[in-house]
Formats: sequence, structure tokens, C-alpha cells
Amino acid sequence: MQPEKLLESVIAIARQAGDKIREIYLDGHFEREMKADNTPVTSADLASHSLILSRLAALTPDIPVISEEAADIALSERGRWPRYWLVDPLDGTGEFIAGSGDFSVIIALIEHNQPVLGVVYAPMADVCYYAVAGGGAFKCSQDGVSRISSHHIARSTHPALRLAVSRRQDPQSVLKLFHLPTECELVVMGGAALKSCLVAEGRADCYVRVGPTGEWDTGAAQIIVEEAGGQLMDIRLQPLSYNQRETMENPNFIVVGSPQLAWDKILEGR
Repeated sequence: MQPEKLLESVIAIARQAGDKIREIYLDGHFEREMKADNTPVTSADLASHSLILSRLAALTPDIPVISEEAADIALSERGRWPRYWLVDPLDGTGEFIAGSGDFSVIIALIEHNQPVLGVVYAPMADVCYYAVAGGGAFKCSQDGVSRISSHHIARSTHPALRLAVSRRQDPQSVLKLFHLPTECELVVMGGAALKSCLVAEGRADCYVRVGPTGEWDTGAAQIIVEEAGGQLMDIRLQPLSYNQRETMENPNFIVVGSPQLAWDKILEGR
């Protein structure tokens, strides 16, 4: 089945998972524990994970799934897969616990080691970003559906470089990577995928992630950003890889809205 024919169903699955997360979030009662990698997981993560796996198995029983909550699959097995679903059931678990509302459901389809479909759904804002390779990137909100572009705000109206940053990270850990001769404006938001989507819709010029993330954090965001006209790369400006290493941990990465800017000069501290 072609990715574009799966898109509507995948959006519906992301929304269903988001509804489950929202219900738990608003109720305020959830279980929390620490995983082996010292990151938190909650009953909302696990409920979303269970729902998504069940729905994807019904939709495409022949396509395997890698989820953040079930990622212990050896490369010797998954490396043979020509296509698979790549899922983060709840991106921004720390934000969920803190009560900021900045979290999302992420579902991507990877074919031959490249994202070809991506959905990022923010349940508390009821905003969905999505893209299919070759079809453009879109945002669905209460205002309707609109095609998004990472270039849609002219640089002349925003001379400052707008950097998307996490409210839970010291901005200096990011700013030290930049050579910034001009003004810099920080755009604060939680959740890796949502910050990438800020770049995709032109509300930020770039987002740099310093620290651990998994391939499930970037798969959907990458296709959305690329279809919007931007790029997602490691901070040496090289492409990220998918399902090609024993570890599924990403290197530090940057999301840029305008590839035409001299990022190799801007990132002199990398």
C-alpha cells in the first residue's frame, strides 16, 4: 500500500492515542517509573504505546513496528526490514509530568532507511502536522488545514535568528554552538518533535538538540520538515541514519528552515 493511502488512517490512530493521553493528563492520576536509561515513563506512555501497536497491526499486519517503549530489537533482525513503523507514543514525557501540555504522539513510516510518512499530533492543542514524501507538509488545527512552509516568513521581517529551545535545557548549551554576530531570539517550547514542527511552519529558523534522543524522535519530524522546505541533520550537517546501527540513539542534531543560509558558518562552535 502506498504511503499516501495510509495517511488518513495513521492520523486517526495518532488522534486516538492523543485522546487517551489527554484523558490521563486531565485526570491527573498516572503511574511513573524510571527506565534503565534513567528516563521517565508513565502509564500514559504505555497506554498510547499499546493502542498504537494494536491499531497499526490491524491496519498493516505485514509491517513491523519499532516503538520507543519496545525498541530492544537487534539490528540483525530489524536491518532486514524494507519498511517499518517508527513510533514515539508520547514525545515529551517530562513535559507531561510537569504539566506544560507540550507533548505529542509521533508515528513515522520508514522505507529503505528513509522516512516517507510522518504524523505529529499535539493532543492538548489539538494540532496535527503531517507529510508524505513528495506531497508537501500540512498543519491541521481548529483553523482548518493549511500547507506549511519553513520559508513562509520573510527574513527581512525577522532579522534576528529565531532559535527553538527547550524550557528544560540551559540555552547556553545550545548558544555556544553558534557564531551569532546578529541578534538572537529564543522560541521556547517543550517536546523535540513540536520544536521541529515550529521550524517546519516558519515560526523558528532552527532548532538544535543537544543530548540523547532516539530515531523515533526524528523520523516523522524529518519528513515533515523536508516537505516544508527545510532540513534535519546532525550538527556536522550530515544526514541522520535510520535502522543502520546497533544503537538507535541519534547524534546531536539541527533542524533548519532555510537551507540557503550559511549554516556551516553560523555553527562555527559545533
